[in-house]
Amino acid sequence: MIRILSVNLGKAEQIHHQNRLIETGIFKSPVEGPVRVTKEGLVGDIQVDRKNHGGPDKAVYVYSLENHHYWATVRGEPTYNHGHFGENLTVTGMEDQTVHLGDTFSIGETVMQVTQPRVPCFKLGLKFSDPGFVGEFLTSGRTGFYLRVIEEGIICRNDVIAPLSKHARAITIQDAMQALIKHPDQRARIEKVLAVDALSSAWRDDLSRRMNSH
Repeated sequence: MIRILSVNLGKAEQIHHQNRLIETGIFKSPVEGPVRVTKEGLVGDIQVDRKNHGGPDKAVYVYSLENHHYWATVRGEPTYNHGHFGENLTVTGMEDQTVHLGDTFSIGETVMQVTQPRVPCFKLGLKFSDPGFVGEFLTSGRTGFYLRVIEEGIICRNDVIAPLSKHARAITIQDAMQALIKHPDQRARIEKVLAVDALSSAWRDDLSRRMNSH
């Protein structure tokens, strides 16, 4: 069954990086009880870097328990707490190779749509005390994905996630990430992703620039 294992919120925190303090909202932890979701994101969650996180196209970040288990095994850890990767929703049954750009889901009272994979920044490396982890995460095919909120409402831990529609292009999150990786077929990969009408505006702009640079 596809369901929410935890709803995770974060506050702005300061961490040291290159002899200075930077602010981040990557430290998220599970909360009990109902949480309201608007088109801008989860009420009570702080997104410090609004250019790269949050907003209508990236309102909710989802990461699967299956990915948690994968990284725990790879990195020799017993487990990772829900929210450890900065995700708003820790879920089961929504893996990167089965979820597609443009798919829509009923989650609690809400309806949400997949808009793009997560592109990690240096703050993920700081969270794991390993700058090299950012590149490893990027190319792993296990980045998780963002959702836009089509219908606002309340969500809770243990809510069932019900698929409503699968996008006709059927480009998985894992395949979509290949558009960012240099390859002889990169231009063709970018064109396939750009053909998805549900794609976030940020990814559309970025991929368009990459294609024009070829």
